[in-house]
Amino acid sequence: MRAGREPWIWAAVCAAGAALVLLASGREWFAVTYGARRVPVSAADLAPALGPAAWASLAAVVAVLATRGVWRRGVGVVMALCGAGVVAGSWWGSGADAALRISAEQVPAAAGTVPQVVPALVWPVLASAGGLLLVAGGVLAALRGARWPGMSGRYDRPGTAAGGETAAPGALNERALWDALDRGTDPTAGPDDEDR
Repeated sequence: MRAGREPWIWAAVCAAGAALVLLASGREWFAVTYGARRVPVSAADLAPALGPAAWASLAAVVAVLATRGVWRRGVGVVMALCGAGVVAGSWWGSGADAALRISAEQVPAAAGTVPQVVPALVWPVLASAGGLLLVAGGVLAALRGARWPGMSGRYDRPGTAAGGETAAPGALNERALWDALDRGTDPTAGPDDEDR
Protein backbone atom coordinates (compact mmCIF):
# COMPACT_ATOMS: atom_id res chain seq x y z
CA MET A 1 0.00 0.00 0.00
CA ARG A 2 1.41 3.36 -0.96
CA ALA A 3 2.26 5.70 1.94
CA GLY A 4 0.12 8.45 0.40
CA ARG A 5 -3.03 6.32 0.42
CA GLU A 6 -2.53 4.65 3.78
CA PRO A 7 -3.48 7.65 5.98
CA TRP A 8 -6.69 8.24 4.04
CA ILE A 9 -7.77 4.61 4.33
CA TRP A 10 -6.87 4.80 8.02
CA ALA A 11 -8.96 7.97 8.40
CA ALA A 12 -11.97 6.34 6.71
CA VAL A 13 -11.77 3.29 9.00
CA CYS A 14 -11.42 5.44 12.13
CA ALA A 15 -14.31 7.68 11.05
CA ALA A 16 -16.42 4.54 10.51
CA GLY A 17 -15.54 3.36 14.02
CA ALA A 18 -16.52 6.71 15.53
CA ALA A 19 -19.75 6.68 13.49
CA LEU A 20 -20.65 3.25 14.89
CA VAL A 21 -20.12 4.54 18.42
CA LEU A 22 -22.22 7.65 17.75
CA LEU A 23 -25.00 5.54 16.24
CA ALA A 24 -25.07 3.18 19.21
CA SER A 25 -24.76 5.96 21.78
CA GLY A 26 -28.07 7.48 20.69
CA ARG A 27 -30.09 4.28 20.98
CA GLU A 28 -32.12 2.46 23.62
CA TRP A 29 -30.09 -0.40 25.08
CA PHE A 30 -32.69 -1.81 27.47
CA ALA A 31 -36.44 -1.74 27.99
CA VAL A 32 -37.55 -2.42 31.56
CA THR A 33 -41.26 -3.01 32.18
CA TYR A 34 -42.97 -2.67 35.55
CA GLY A 35 -46.41 -4.14 34.97
CA ALA A 36 -47.97 -1.97 32.28
CA ARG A 37 -45.28 0.70 32.44
CA ARG A 38 -42.32 0.50 30.08
CA VAL A 39 -39.11 2.38 30.96
CA PRO A 40 -36.57 2.81 28.15
CA VAL A 41 -32.94 2.92 29.25
CA SER A 42 -30.64 4.52 26.68
CA ALA A 43 -26.90 4.46 26.18
CA ALA A 44 -26.79 8.04 27.44
CA ASP A 45 -28.08 6.73 30.80
CA LEU A 46 -25.80 3.70 30.94
CA ALA A 47 -22.56 4.98 29.38
CA PRO A 48 -22.71 8.76 28.91
CA ALA A 49 -19.04 8.98 27.88
CA LEU A 50 -19.57 7.14 24.58
CA GLY A 51 -20.71 10.17 22.58
CA PRO A 52 -17.93 12.50 23.78
CA ALA A 53 -15.33 9.78 23.17
CA ALA A 54 -16.57 9.33 19.60
CA TRP A 55 -16.46 13.09 18.90
CA ALA A 56 -12.97 13.30 20.43
CA SER A 57 -11.88 10.45 18.16
CA LEU A 58 -13.21 12.26 15.09
CA ALA A 59 -11.24 15.34 16.14
CA ALA A 60 -8.20 13.11 16.60
CA VAL A 61 -8.54 11.85 13.02
CA VAL A 62 -8.27 15.41 11.75
CA ALA A 63 -5.42 16.16 14.15
CA VAL A 64 -3.43 13.12 12.97
CA LEU A 65 -3.77 14.21 9.36
CA ALA A 66 -2.78 17.79 10.21
CA THR A 67 0.23 17.06 12.44
CA ARG A 68 3.57 15.31 12.12
CA GLY A 69 6.12 13.52 14.24
CA VAL A 70 5.71 13.36 18.01
CA TRP A 71 2.39 15.22 17.94
CA ARG A 72 0.91 12.65 15.57
CA ARG A 73 2.04 9.82 17.82
CA GLY A 74 0.54 11.56 20.85
CA VAL A 75 -2.80 12.05 19.14
CA GLY A 76 -2.75 8.37 18.15
CA VAL A 77 -2.31 7.39 21.80
CA VAL A 78 -5.23 9.65 22.77
CA MET A 79 -7.41 8.01 20.13
CA ALA A 80 -6.48 4.54 21.36
CA LEU A 81 -7.42 5.58 24.91
CA CYS A 82 -10.78 6.92 23.68
CA GLY A 83 -11.42 3.62 21.94
CA ALA A 84 -10.51 1.67 25.06
CA GLY A 85 -12.90 3.86 27.05
CA VAL A 86 -15.66 3.12 24.55
CA VAL A 87 -15.09 -0.63 24.85
CA ALA A 88 -15.09 -0.45 28.65
CA GLY A 89 -18.20 1.75 28.71
CA SER A 90 -20.02 -0.56 26.30
CA TRP A 91 -19.18 -3.60 28.41
CA TRP A 92 -20.27 -1.89 31.61
CA GLY A 93 -23.41 -0.44 30.04
CA SER A 94 -24.56 -3.76 28.62
CA GLY A 95 -25.19 -5.17 32.11
CA ALA A 96 -28.81 -5.58 33.16
CA ASP A 97 -28.05 -4.53 36.76
CA ALA A 98 -27.25 -0.97 35.70
CA ALA A 99 -30.44 -0.81 33.60
CA LEU A 100 -32.52 -2.02 36.55
CA ARG A 101 -30.97 0.53 38.88
CA ILE A 102 -31.56 3.42 36.45
CA SER A 103 -35.13 2.35 35.69
CA ALA A 104 -35.90 1.97 39.40
CA GLU A 105 -34.78 5.58 39.93
CA GLN A 106 -37.23 6.71 37.24
CA VAL A 107 -40.16 4.64 38.59
CA PRO A 108 -39.78 4.60 42.38
CA ALA A 109 -43.48 3.78 42.93
CA ALA A 110 -43.08 0.41 41.23
CA ALA A 111 -40.45 -0.87 43.62
CA GLY A 112 -42.64 -3.77 44.76
CA THR A 113 -43.28 -5.18 41.29
CA VAL A 114 -41.05 -7.66 39.46
CA PRO A 115 -39.41 -5.95 36.46
CA GLN A 116 -38.96 -7.52 33.06
CA VAL A 117 -35.70 -6.58 31.33
CA VAL A 118 -35.42 -6.75 27.52
CA PRO A 119 -31.92 -5.94 26.17
CA ALA A 120 -31.10 -4.66 22.70
CA LEU A 121 -27.70 -6.32 22.42
CA VAL A 122 -26.97 -5.05 18.92
CA TRP A 123 -26.15 -1.54 20.16
CA PRO A 124 -23.53 -2.45 22.79
CA VAL A 125 -21.94 -4.83 20.26
CA LEU A 126 -21.79 -2.09 17.60
CA ALA A 127 -20.35 0.38 20.12
CA SER A 128 -17.70 -2.16 21.16
CA ALA A 129 -16.82 -2.84 17.52
CA GLY A 130 -16.44 0.89 16.90
CA GLY A 131 -14.29 1.20 20.01
CA LEU A 132 -12.03 -1.64 18.85
CA LEU A 133 -11.60 0.09 15.47
CA LEU A 134 -10.59 3.26 17.30
CA VAL A 135 -8.11 1.38 19.49
CA ALA A 136 -6.55 -0.24 16.42
CA GLY A 137 -6.50 3.09 14.57
CA GLY A 138 -4.86 4.88 17.48
CA VAL A 139 -2.18 2.22 17.83
CA LEU A 140 -1.52 2.29 14.07
CA ALA A 141 -1.20 6.07 14.09
CA ALA A 142 1.20 5.92 17.04
CA LEU A 143 3.37 3.26 15.40
CA ARG A 144 3.25 4.12 11.68
CA GLY A 145 1.99 7.70 11.64
CA ALA A 146 5.46 9.20 11.46
CA ARG A 147 5.85 7.74 7.94
CA TRP A 148 2.68 9.34 6.63
CA PRO A 149 2.88 12.66 4.77
CA GLY A 150 1.41 15.69 6.48
CA MET A 151 -1.63 17.50 5.17
CA SER A 152 0.38 20.68 4.64
CA GLY A 153 3.17 18.93 2.74
CA ARG A 154 1.48 19.46 -0.62
CA TYR A 155 1.59 23.25 -0.12
CA ASP A 156 5.31 23.45 0.67
CA ARG A 157 7.48 25.04 -2.02
CA PRO A 158 9.84 22.71 -3.85
CA GLY A 159 13.15 22.55 -2.00
CA THR A 160 11.56 23.63 1.29
CA ALA A 161 12.16 21.54 4.37
CA ALA A 162 9.42 20.61 6.85
CA GLY A 163 10.39 23.36 9.29
CA GLY A 164 10.05 26.07 6.67
CA GLU A 165 13.79 26.41 6.08
CA THR A 166 14.82 26.54 2.42
CA ALA A 167 17.10 23.72 1.42
CA ALA A 168 18.61 25.51 -1.60
CA PRO A 169 21.80 27.42 -0.64
CA GLY A 170 21.59 31.19 -0.90
CA ALA A 171 17.78 31.28 -1.09
CA LEU A 172 15.83 33.41 1.36
CA ASN A 173 13.88 31.58 4.00
CA GLU A 174 10.44 32.67 5.09
CA ARG A 175 11.68 34.63 8.12
CA ALA A 176 14.12 36.61 5.98
CA LEU A 177 11.29 37.53 3.61
CA TRP A 178 9.21 38.93 6.47
CA ASP A 179 12.23 40.78 7.87
CA ALA A 180 12.79 42.42 4.48
CA LEU A 181 9.16 43.53 4.36
CA ASP A 182 9.48 44.98 7.88
CA ARG A 183 12.45 47.07 6.68
CA GLY A 184 10.36 48.39 3.80
CA THR A 185 12.24 46.58 1.04
CA ASP A 186 10.79 44.35 -1.63
CA PRO A 187 12.31 40.87 -1.08
CA THR A 188 11.27 39.78 -4.56
CA ALA A 189 13.09 42.63 -6.33
CA GLY A 190 16.45 41.84 -7.88
CA PRO A 191 19.51 44.15 -7.86
CA ASP A 192 18.51 45.66 -11.20
CA ASP A 193 15.07 46.56 -9.86
CA GLU A 194 16.53 48.34 -6.85
CA ASP A 195 18.66 50.64 -9.09
CA ARG A 196 15.63 51.97 -10.94
